[in-house]
Amino acid sequence: MSTIRTIFIYADWKLGAMRFIIRAQLSTEVGNKMMGNPDSLKELEAYIKNIGAENAYFFEANGDRTMVFIANMERADQMATLAEPLFMLGAKVEFHPVMVLEDLKKINEGRLVAKSIS
Repeated sequence: MSTIRTIFIYADWKLGAMRFIIRAQLSTEVGNKMMGNPDSLKELEAYIKNIGAENAYFFEANGDRTMVFIANMERADQMATLAEPLFMLGAKVEFHPVMVLEDLKKINEGRLVAKSIS
């Protein structure tokens, strides 16, 4: 059986800010306390502004209160700065790099080419 490797060739492409989904999940008990405290909501609003979130979404997932923020990061060390306020709330935090349609178009325009070799 042959092994297929993928090699990425970067042409006319510069590293820059990368868009991430920051997902924070709070237990219902902690989330309810937060919702009952107007100061907590002000702090959440300040957090959203401080991280420069493009958007913020709030919903239920697996019975827990869940928040999703769309934000850009330029360096890996920024994860700690972005996550720490959420950890202090007792949240489980995840980071997921994401693309928008324009990013996908760049792949087809040849700025990022993947070649499979055997």
